[in-house]
Amino acid sequence: MNVLEVRDLRVAIGETAIVRGLDFSVERGQTLGIVGESGSGKSLTVLAATGLIDAPGRRVSGSSVLRTSPDAAGLELVGASEAALRSVHGGSVGFVFQDPSTSLNPFLTVGRQIAESLEVHRGLSRRAAHTRAIELLEAVGIPDPQERVEAYPHQFSGGQKQRVMIAIALACDPALLVADEPTTALDVTTQAQILDLVRELQRDRGTAVVWISHDLGVIGQVADDVLVLRGGEAVEQRALAEVYADPHHAYTKELLAARPRVVAGAGPAPAPAAAPLLRVAGLDVRFAVQTPAGRRTVHAVDDVSFTVRRGTTLALVGESGSGKSTIANALTGLIAPHAGTATLADAQGPEVRDVLRARRRERRRVAMVFQDPFASIDPRRTVADAIAEPLRVHRLGGATATARSARVAELLTLVDLDPAFARRYPHELSGGQRQRVSIARALALEPELMILDEATASLDVSVQARVLQLLRRLQLEQGLTYLFIAHDLAIVQQMSHDVVVLRGGRVVEAAPAAELFAHPREDYTRALLAAVPPDGPRVRA
Repeated sequence: MNVLEVRDLRVAIGETAIVRGLDFSVERGQTLGIVGESGSGKSLTVLAATGLIDAPGRRVSGSSVLRTSPDAAGLELVGASEAALRSVHGGSVGFVFQDPSTSLNPFLTVGRQIAESLEVHRGLSRRAAHTRAIELLEAVGIPDPQERVEAYPHQFSGGQKQRVMIAIALACDPALLVADEPTTALDVTTQAQILDLVRELQRDRGTAVVWISHDLGVIGQVADDVLVLRGGEAVEQRALAEVYADPHHAYTKELLAARPRVVAGAGPAPAPAAAPLLRVAGLDVRFAVQTPAGRRTVHAVDDVSFTVRRGTTLALVGESGSGKSTIANALTGLIAPHAGTATLADAQGPEVRDVLRARRRERRRVAMVFQDPFASIDPRRTVADAIAEPLRVHRLGGATATARSARVAELLTLVDLDPAFARRYPHELSGGQRQRVSIARALALEPELMILDEATASLDVSVQARVLQLLRRLQLEQGLTYLFIAHDLAIVQQMSHDVVVLRGGRVVEAAPAAELFAHPREDYTRALLAAVPPDGPRVRA
């Protein structure tokens, strides 16, 4: 039985066609994976098919029929009344979106948020809904559900928040579950746990799933069939195994070729022996936080030490909450450490300086590129303004506006962007172009060390591959040293010469990358490597 059957679905904004005549269906107990780069129409397609598009100027046509049981009459979702859609959303159709932090209400306990859906769609009493909420938290693997049901979203990790979202989505036993990039921001072990959880719940409940992703590695672990979108059109639509074994369309082949993977012996060429550039010793970062039980101190980074060799890449890896970004923030002066030192060697001599306590002039030796290019660039300023700001602050690139403009043009060329981009605003750029602007802004400081904090995590696989290629070229040409923070171990293997594995703010293992990937010593490192999606579709039982 097809739970969702879509025919000739079209979405237009004004006179511009965004989704162009799509046909697809999802059977009970099956998963349809929808893949494509940003702007391909993945999310818009599913929003239109489930009746969630109501913005002025957007026109939806075609047919999308939801059938919750073999005996039930199908409900046409395109053009359905608000009352009909309210009865479906959160009931027969559940949703899990990419960022649970923005999907959950920060002012309500997670138990209340689960219970609301049960009260509205199932007519349960407040007490019965609360009891069922505890059962659902237990079902999705939240420890101590009787206690955590009264907790607020900020008291959960990223992976736990996504489990809560799944509990809300499944509260009313939906016939259809829509998962829109639900694991993109998660580390590999948490991602593997979420994939296992959804497969288990689907097997037990027979739910039909539409899984949206730009990551074909993830799609390979969850989907039965694949719909590949480009520019709002279907370029390929077949069984998953067939697409992996014999992709027909050149775009599908490009997506498959671009996906990162852990491969024996892969990685950058061995770096020549180099003197240390950065030595971190005994780094300790603590935060005071307010909890329901009172004020307490969180030990975010605990006695961490490592060395980064000049001209090489050292990767920091670990699950969410392991302390990776906290270390980066301490090294760039965004937070003050409790103890420890981070010394940069002087290229002209033996002198070293502690960047944790350095003045602004010294801090420019360390630059940072953040994860989200949509949030890290001021939307009100042009690209030229964004890149020129560090030039003005640190008095680099010349004293005149003309000289700074020339330097901006040089930096844009360096990151493979046309100098004409200087006149554009961030909203006129793609995600990959914005991240190149972020890299150009960091290079404006003429840094010796560049910290890349999940700098490619939010990019499509093909765009990600091009940005990684740019970073490797810049390292070779400019002699840059990278501190590379990532949760994707396939990318870590491609980029890094050395790896430090973190857990709970402490170093678990540190080794050359080739050695660590070939012969990990610690159980935790082996668990991280085992959680990487395999290169190929999952074999169905």
